[in-house]
Amino acid sequence: MIDIVTLKQRGLLKHLKDLEGFFLEDEQDALHLKNNIPPHMPKRGQQAAPQGGGQVAVQSRQTDAPPVSQEQGPPRKHQRHQIKEMEFITIPEFDSIPPYMKGRVTYDQLNAAVQSINTAVTSKYKILHQPVKTLNNVSRMLHQRFKDQETKDTKGQFFIVEQDIREFAQLKVDKRFVGMLNMLRHCQRLREVRGGGLTRFILL
Repeated sequence: MIDIVTLKQRGLLKHLKDLEGFFLEDEQDALHLKNNIPPHMPKRGQQAAPQGGGQVAVQSRQTDAPPVSQEQGPPRKHQRHQIKEMEFITIPEFDSIPPYMKGRVTYDQLNAAVQSINTAVTSKYKILHQPVKTLNNVSRMLHQRFKDQETKDTKGQFFIVEQDIREFAQLKVDKRFVGMLNMLRHCQRLREVRGGGLTRFILL
């Protein structure tokens, strides 16, 4: 009799342990569901959506979609009219310029020339990117001049000529400035295309 009772107690104990394991698994599942409630599920105190709730959730996601496309829209439009600028010279690049080419030009002076070139490029292409009908007479003449200076070699490129530097950057293109242009060409910031009596400085 003792052996039978002992066996029954052992069987009951094993059954209780199995039940305890099941309860622990259910508790873990409940905690997981509690911490990961889907956003479309109604919260406590809110009325549950009818059977069309799935459609409502889809519609809400669809209504959220247009703002995303609106946010992505302007950058694309901006990229079509984005004006390229020359990157500033780094110290290692400046140190790589041969002394005979560098002369007495300092690092800051060379980057000041870069800024002046960017000013001229930006001023020029702001005019080119505007509809001709919106331009005044002076800007229309500049627009036509810019178009006349374009060649097959400059198609799709951003370039300026000496006249642009003088007019938009208010700089004198003297021997010293030409030397800095040569340094920028050495640093692969621009290249020259000659033709029609003009030297075109194309940004790289």
